[in-house]
Amino acid sequence: MSQKKVLITGITGQDGSYLAEFLLSKGYEVFGLVRRTSILNFERIKHIQDRIKLISGDLLDQNSLMNAIKESNPEEIYNLAAQSFVPASWKQPVFTGEATALGVARMLEAIRAVNPKIKFYQASSSEMFGKVREVPQTEKTQFYPRSPYGVAKLYGHWITINYRESYNMFCCSGILFNHESPKRGLEFVTRKVTNTVAKIKLGLANELRLGNLDAKRDWGFAGDYVRAMWLMLQQNEPDDYVISTGATYSVKDLVQIAFDYVNLNWKEYVLIDPKFIRPAEVKLLLGDSSKALKKIGWKPEVSFEELIKMMVDTDLEIIKNDIHLLNLNKK
Repeated sequence: MSQKKVLITGITGQDGSYLAEFLLSKGYEVFGLVRRTSILNFERIKHIQDRIKLISGDLLDQNSLMNAIKESNPEEIYNLAAQSFVPASWKQPVFTGEATALGVARMLEAIRAVNPKIKFYQASSSEMFGKVREVPQTEKTQFYPRSPYGVAKLYGHWITINYRESYNMFCCSGILFNHESPKRGLEFVTRKVTNTVAKIKLGLANELRLGNLDAKRDWGFAGDYVRAMWLMLQQNEPDDYVISTGATYSVKDLVQIAFDYVNLNWKEYVLIDPKFIRPAEVKLLLGDSSKALKKIGWKPEVSFEELIKMMVDTDLEIIKNDIHLLNLNKK
């Protein structure tokens, strides 16, 4: 039996790196789509870079996607690439639409042109629920996005469904609620908190500036969530699934757990900064992933508290190593 091939867009991101690790462990031949930019950041995949094949391509360029599919000849494609930082989507709404929305259509068209039998996974988002119509949110909950990012993701979600129904293609969307990890970018609130807490603990910072402490999210571990992506494409029929923990925590809860873990009082360090308040806030996201448990056998394994402690531990280790290297260079 020949080795299964897979193409991952966004392979250098948090989810892409975890998914690549997971699929390598399953025996896949892994191809990753990377954009040609002046700065290529392979930090998250450097430990597996010799085991994956990188192909140049861009969600803004249809021909490059077709060429990437022809070169990799995959059985499965996971579309994880996007302009995925929500605050940036207000500053770059058109680019967010081009990459996060129309990029999905370009990829689906490329699949349809090259090999419509390829199984396709689209990374949808709980941000599509936005101003939530019901709690908890399920696959049937009405969408009401509250950011250009959420609007763009909603287009990507519906065009995926449209291609599934119009062309009988195996297309799935995972409506993933917030999922974090030590590989999360520093611009995201969870990593901003754990990184700053580590710096404060080590005497390298004395404050943490945040926006709305009352915003609530359903936060899970990215390593758990990529397993759900794979499970969706192993089913007999394509479908869409909410992937979440079913528990909600506020930004204040996140802050308290992180500071308590290093024996510090968060109230002595946290400042509210109006510049971090979103123009239209999403106040409460809470997912119901019972369909995923019932149909594909998925459930999360890492709790929120375990996740935050994992991230704080990693940030402490990274910063201590940086300090050690700095001291060595001074000698």
